[in-house]
Amino acid sequence: MACRRALKAVLIDLSGTLHIEDAAVPGAQEALARLRQAPVTVKFVTNTTKECKRTLFERLRRLNFDIQEQEIFTSLTAARNLLEQRAVRPLLLVEDSALEDFTGLETSDPNAVVIGLAPDHFNYQTLNKAFRLILDGAPLIAIHKARYYKKKDGLALGPGPFVTGLEYATDTKATVVGKPEKAFFLEALRDMNCSPEEAVMIGDDARDDVGGAQNAGMLGILVKTGKYRAGDEGKINPPPHLTCDSFPEAVNHILEHLLGSK
Repeated sequence: MACRRALKAVLIDLSGTLHIEDAAVPGAQEALARLRQAPVTVKFVTNTTKECKRTLFERLRRLNFDIQEQEIFTSLTAARNLLEQRAVRPLLLVEDSALEDFTGLETSDPNAVVIGLAPDHFNYQTLNKAFRLILDGAPLIAIHKARYYKKKDGLALGPGPFVTGLEYATDTKATVVGKPEKAFFLEALRDMNCSPEEAVMIGDDARDDVGGAQNAGMLGILVKTGKYRAGDEGKINPPPHLTCDSFPEAVNHILEHLLGSK
């Protein structure tokens, strides 16, 4: 890893780190307000594909988070960018509430398959349609491959198992656009005028949030909320820069040890 530089940016995961569905992590709003008083730029990076960015932003505002919509960088945005670059017509396996972020794309006679989290569409008929398209040469694009995520009533399957099933059945590899891909983190930092060595990532997913960020050259802080399970910090190498109970504790560490201010 390159030599650390003075901290300029903090990337923050959303679901499981700041909130779980319509409930905020205790103390998260106040901790974010304290972080905003520090001389760092904040951006929110998320693999959430259950809803479009506008709906996600409105949810966070209802929870009294001090967030601007342009501060949110989603894997849906990264996926749309890739589709436009490749000029393909996607079969979109995403929830209806996420389709807004793909408005304007041509989707008739699809020649690409895009998979996010789509519980209402993960049925045999739809997955078999995707399977046949891929066999005919359509690229498989995974918005992300998370194994599971946290809901109020417990852990739930993410899109990763469905992407992996299609990879297995078609003997192909998906292009992944969201976390933990290095390109996703670098794109998030691009307009922040800082290098990965000047940034830290906070999240509840050891592999996708922390491992991905650290592979990109950032520091990673793992929080024990959301999808975290005991021992997750031992599943990545190098281990997290810090593992702590929650987002407020992560902010305390940044202010006291990475910035030297309270």
